Amino acid sequence: MSEYTPRSVDEIAKRVAQDIDEGMYVNLGIGQPTKVADFLPKDKDIFLHSENGVLGMGPAPDEANQDGDLINAGKQYITLLEGGSYFHHGDSFAMIRGGHIDLCVLGAFEVAENGDIANWFLGRPKDIPAVGGAMDLAVGAKKVYVIMDHVSKNGDPKIVETLNLPITGERCVNRIYTDLAVIDVTDDGLVVRDMVDGLSFEALQAKTGATLRPA
Repeated sequence: MSEYTPRSVDEIAKRVAQDIDEGMYVNLGIGQPTKVADFLPKDKDIFLHSENGVLGMGPAPDEANQDGDLINAGKQYITLLEGGSYFHHGDSFAMIRGGHIDLCVLGAFEVAENGDIANWFLGRPKDIPAVGGAMDLAVGAKKVYVIMDHVSKNGDPKIVETLNLPITGERCVNRIYTDLAVIDVTDDGLVVRDMVDGLSFEALQAKTGATLRPA
C-alpha cells in the first residue's frame, strides 16, 4: 500500500498561485480560495478582485494592521496594494458579468466530469442556501479553477460523473485542485496533471467518482 501525505490548504493555495499568469484579473472565492492571495509571486502584476467592490488586493494583514474598512466578500481583512481601489458592488458585478475577470478560484462541494459545479447548497434541511456571487462568477469569468478536498468527510468522491447536488454553473470548470491531485477538465475527459508523492494513479482513481486519464 502506497504512503502519501495529502496537501494542506496552504499547499493547495500555493499550487494554484503557480498557475496564475502575469496581468490576470482574478477573483478569489470565499473560504479556501482566499488563501491564494498569500502565495502570489511578488514579481508578477496580478490584480485581485472581490465582488463586494475591491480591485488590487494584497495578502492578508497581520493583526496589528487590520482595517475595518478593508474587507473582502468573505468579511476577511485585506490589504490594498498601491494603485488598488474600491467601488460600488454593482460596478463590481458589472465587471464579472461583462467578462472582465480572467480567472475565478472557487470552492466546491462537487464537480462533474463535464465541468459542472455545485458549491452553494448541500441539501440538508437545516442548511441555509448561500450562493453569493458564485453563479455570476461561474459563467462570467473566462476561466474557473476549483479548490476542494478530493473526498467528503464521509469518504465519498467529490469529483463525479454527474452532480448529485444543486448546480451552480454548467460546463464552466477548467481545472480542479484537491489535496491529492491537479486535474484538468477537457473535452476528452478528466486529465491528471500531477499527484502528491507516494499516491498511485490507481489509488487516486479509486477515490474519484469519474474516469481519470493520465497526462
